[in-house]
Amino acid sequence: MKKFKTIFSLLIILILFSGCQTIKKKSDEVAERENEKFGLFVGKEVVEMKMELGSPKEDYIGENGNEILVYKTKKYGIPCERKFEVNSSGIIVGFSSSGCI
Repeated sequence: MKKFKTIFSLLIILILFSGCQTIKKKSDEVAERENEKFGLFVGKEVVEMKMELGSPKEDYIGENGNEILVYKTKKYGIPCERKFEVNSSGIIVGFSSSGCI
C-alpha cells in the first residue's frame, strides 16, 4: 500500500510539473507575439500609434525626461499594462508590457 501511495504521489507531481511547463510555454509565446506586434511602433511617430491605439490612460515624464504613455486593459480579469516611451521629437524609443495575455 505504501508503494502505491509513493507511485501515485510521483505521478501527481509529474502531471503538475508538466502542466506548469505548458502554461509557461504558452505565456512566453503570447509575450513574444505581444512584443513583435507593439514593438513595431518603436522608431515611428507617436501620432501613428495614437491613431491605432487611441489615447493612453496615463502619461507622465520619466526619469530621463521622455514622456511615458500608458495603455491599460483587462482580459479575463487580468490587468494588462503597455508603456511606450516617447522622446522630445515625438518618436517612440521604447516599449514594455506586463500582464498581457
